[in-house]
Amino acid sequence: MNTYIIIYYSLVLLLVGLWGIIVVRNNLISLLLSLELILFSISFIFIFFSLFFDDILGQLMAFFILTVAASESAIGLALFIFYYRLRGLLDINFINTLKG
Repeated sequence: MNTYIIIYYSLVLLLVGLWGIIVVRNNLISLLLSLELILFSISFIFIFFSLFFDDILGQLMAFFILTVAASESAIGLALFIFYYRLRGLLDINFINTLKG
């Protein structure tokens, strides 16, 4: 398989994630999904270069990235549920009401 195809695929995932964070910004769920896309594209590049250079450290780093992404999703969704029960909507413009 051509190496450029895999790098372009990961770059497209990264750009879609960045576009979701910078441009879309409708609600908090879309921001969380965009962040997950960015983390997945980075781990995809680590796995590809790990296979390309025949080294295990890239796969180990991708494992840690996916672990952090899973815990970030769980904590983020718990905060979103708390915020939704408190305010009744998940709008990014009213997030500053959570300040204590």
